[in-house]
Amino acid sequence: MAVKAVIPFLVGMMLLTGVCNTLLTKYQDMQCVRNCSSRNPSHRAHFEQPVIQTAQMFVGEMGCWLVIAGMTFYRRYIASSYQSIDDASTAVDSPLSASHNSGEANSHHHGFVESEIDPTNIVAQSLVEHEEDDQRIPLAGWRVILLALPACCDIAGTTLMNVGLLFVAASIYQMTRGALVLFVGLFSVLFLKRRLSLTKWIALVIVVAGVAVVGVAGAIAKDDKATPGAAAAVPAGLLHTDLRHPLYKGVEAARVMSSYVHTTARTPEALHTLLGILLIAFAQIFTASQFVIEESIMERYALAPVKVVAWEGTWGFTVTAVGMVILHFAVGRTESGRHGYFDMREGLGELFGNRRIGISSLLIMVSIGGFNFFGISVTRTVSATSRSTIDTCRTLFIWIVSLGLGWETFKWLQVLGFALLVYGTFLFNELIKPVGCGNRRKADTAAEREALTRD
Repeated sequence: MAVKAVIPFLVGMMLLTGVCNTLLTKYQDMQCVRNCSSRNPSHRAHFEQPVIQTAQMFVGEMGCWLVIAGMTFYRRYIASSYQSIDDASTAVDSPLSASHNSGEANSHHHGFVESEIDPTNIVAQSLVEHEEDDQRIPLAGWRVILLALPACCDIAGTTLMNVGLLFVAASIYQMTRGALVLFVGLFSVLFLKRRLSLTKWIALVIVVAGVAVVGVAGAIAKDDKATPGAAAAVPAGLLHTDLRHPLYKGVEAARVMSSYVHTTARTPEALHTLLGILLIAFAQIFTASQFVIEESIMERYALAPVKVVAWEGTWGFTVTAVGMVILHFAVGRTESGRHGYFDMREGLGELFGNRRIGISSLLIMVSIGGFNFFGISVTRTVSATSRSTIDTCRTLFIWIVSLGLGWETFKWLQVLGFALLVYGTFLFNELIKPVGCGNRRKADTAAEREALTRD
């Protein structure tokens, strides 16, 4: 009964933290950092630091080390003290039994295994290193560097999605992420040598159609609230720059184009939205690659799920931090790179100098850490139907809250796109049957019964 009581709490917290991740990140993007008193909205500059947002995500994942440390402390000092008391009381009743228990205790190693974990403790299940009959190799020592590969994919995917979120509403961002199932399906065929049925291929086509409809809905509807930074001004000289001039060849041409991409004021708002959607959809390639690499690694090596998240957070933050320093000196310090995505000094100044951005950053770290922890805790207890339902509710709640806060406007066409995404995802995961298959199966069953009756 206790297990059934805690599952709704874990699922609810997973849903809450998942919703907060997207909304808090969008909240950061909407914060003004320069020229905030200007009456002209195009002169105001907002927080546009996708690389720093990627780094803060990995800090949140590294928070799983605190969970590991807490559970290890509990097991070694608190739980072991209770075990000692039980052993002492057992020794009074039966010295032989106590000796036998002591021998068993000494034979255990320091890692968590299935037999050491209370089967009713859902949270502790995420700390299981491997089951007793697991034939996989423990992922320890130098082998943990393998987790740097999916972490690098996560860096690329998350950064691109953070850039895309600057140009679209939070709900469109979350719906476009539904394209992940497309690339996961394709990569599973290409790299994991799996076969997809015709129904699943149809589901992938439906998902693509859903993403396209969501993109059209965002492009045809003007929504200034969703993209406050989209009206940034372009330097006057950039509009008349002739890249064919020898002065702008090579590195200078790259700098000019980088400045153009950053300001993007020449691009109409519809193309802004399409650009954001394309970036988010393209980022799903890296996210799908991350999942495929993780699966290939975990098929051979054994490691507790919460430790996988912690190690990926550690590697991801390390690589991101090194990349931030390199890009700052290579691009951020240049004239065209000032106040841009790679200006680390400006980004950190905005992060620690603006209270709203700083507090939201801390909340994002806590939220991401909680989302990973609660997600891992319920993975072994809920079905695929429940997980897909949670993801659908997450998107729906983000949409509702974003509308309630006035961050975006309602679009009927977006409802159609969302419905297609949900149907395609559920169909791919075999949670529902294709339209018409139910009647066909009933007809086949009736024909079989008739044939048996005749025989």
